[in-house]
Amino acid sequence: MLVALFRLLSRLPLPVLHAIGAVLGRLVYLASPSYRRRLRSNIEAAGFGSHLNAAVREAGKNVLELPFVWCAPQRKVIDSTRIENWELVQAAFDAGKGVVFLTPHLGCFEITAQIVASRTPLTVLYRPPRKQALKPLIEGARARGDLRLAPANLSGVRMLLKALRQCQPVGVLPDQVPQNGEGVWAPFFGRRAYTMTLPGKLHQLSGAPIILTYAERLPRGAGFVLRFVAFDQALGETPEQQARAINAAMEQLIARCPSQYFWSYNRYKVPPGVPAPVQQETA
Repeated sequence: MLVALFRLLSRLPLPVLHAIGAVLGRLVYLASPSYRRRLRSNIEAAGFGSHLNAAVREAGKNVLELPFVWCAPQRKVIDSTRIENWELVQAAFDAGKGVVFLTPHLGCFEITAQIVASRTPLTVLYRPPRKQALKPLIEGARARGDLRLAPANLSGVRMLLKALRQCQPVGVLPDQVPQNGEGVWAPFFGRRAYTMTLPGKLHQLSGAPIILTYAERLPRGAGFVLRFVAFDQALGETPEQQARAINAAMEQLIARCPSQYFWSYNRYKVPPGVPAPVQQETA
């Protein structure tokens, strides 16, 4: 039934979906105290409080564009997106390297993997949804074309390394909270966040360059711009240094369009079994 609903919604024009989404975002913000509290707290603590109203609308657009991204004909999805700086990726391929793509919860992060996979085989780290009813919809949508899903466990990490050693790209959401033992505490917008160490390990083990990518949502449903950005931070040798560098790069990326970051995500939660950080970072 959910798949049928998404397929039905995918027939609507993207401007209509975004218009409905903007209204939905506002309604959810007003109706849910916990959602409102977390979104407002996170965006204000990061110094982007002036973007609050826009962020509420963009969060709703993020939800309503999913039927389009997941269920619309793939050609239609690809044509909705303009690509900038692909030559950065092509240079890595020409040098015989894979690529570690880091995509935060910024803009239409669901479309980035599909667009990349339309040009080259891509393996992305994937954590199954908690609600089993969503699994067929999400996995079917995310596995279109040359997009391969690697589970968020040891076998999935092996899949990522294998792809990199075959000079193919992989994708990771670096601001997703990892499980116990898979991360370290590192500053993120002035507060300590449990941050995955996997991207740094993938780079160290394969030599593949790290490239940041995000799909900015254009106004009035005009589509998306998929941008590729060089990772110019000094990565360091230790997991703590690498996590700090990656979070700093994410902060710079988010500052490009702060209203489109997923501020309601519980980025600062303490995963089960992980000791809480000793002290909070200051901004």
